[in-house]
Amino acid sequence: MSLAVSLPDTNRPHAEIPAWQQFAGLTLRSVFLIALTVLTFRVALPQNETIETAYDTPNDLVRLALGLAVCAWLIVQLFRKPRDSAGGYRNWVYIGIAGIPFALICLYYTW
Repeated sequence: MSLAVSLPDTNRPHAEIPAWQQFAGLTLRSVFLIALTVLTFRVALPQNETIETAYDTPNDLVRLALGLAVCAWLIVQLFRKPRDSAGGYRNWVYIGIAGIPFALICLYYTW
């Protein structure tokens, strides 16, 4: 006895993306990811020491290593396009409008 399960067709036709939405989505996404990368790098730096003496304190070394790993991951994400083309660009327009001012305020106060 074989039970065959048919899955729904997940291939959707590509929706036409307006040029302004694609440009705005990519621009806001890039600015947000760059601001987040700079903020992460700034927070990951050793508190009272220089980078050369971060090996003396294990907490600073772990924070520096994790911060650099997160920065590398954010830079990789910077060069990838959204997977869901129409919805991805639209989502990044909304996230960018809300997230960029917050990220820039956080960056200003941590600097």
